[in-house]
Amino acid sequence: PVMGTVPVPGYPVGLTGLYPLAGPSPTSSIHVYTQREVYGTVGSHVTLSCSFWSSEWISEDISITWHFQAEGSRDSTSIFHYAKGQPYIDDVGSFKERMEWVGNPHRKDGSIVIHNLDYTDNGTFTCDVKNPP
Repeated sequence: PVMGTVPVPGYPVGLTGLYPLAGPSPTSSIHVYTQREVYGTVGSHVTLSCSFWSSEWISEDISITWHFQAEGSRDSTSIFHYAKGQPYIDDVGSFKERMEWVGNPHRKDGSIVIHNLDYTDNGTFTCDVKNPP
C-alpha cells in the first residue's frame, strides 16, 4: 500500500509505501514494488509508482487495480483498474477527475498520477497486479 499525509496548502505531502507485496499462484508469482515515500503539496500532483516482476510472461489478461483507504477508515475503494489492454478510472469518489494512467504493463509498470492533491487524499493506496497464465 502507498500511505500518505496531505496537509494544508503549501506544505509537503507525504505518501508512504509498504512494499513488496507478493501474490503467488501454483505456477508463478508476482512481486509488486513502489517507493517508500512520495512527497507533494496540496494543489500539486504525485506519481504513485507501481512496478512489478513476474516469473512468467506478461499475459494479455494482466490486470492492475488501485485501491484507496482513507485515513481512519476501514473501507477500501477501487479507484482505478487496467484490464484487457484498457485503463478504467472508476467514476466514483474524489479521484475520478484527477487521476491519470501513466503505466505500461509490457514494461512492468502500473503507475498512476494524482493531480490537484487535496488534504482528503490522506490514506493508503494499494496497487494489486494479477498476471493469469
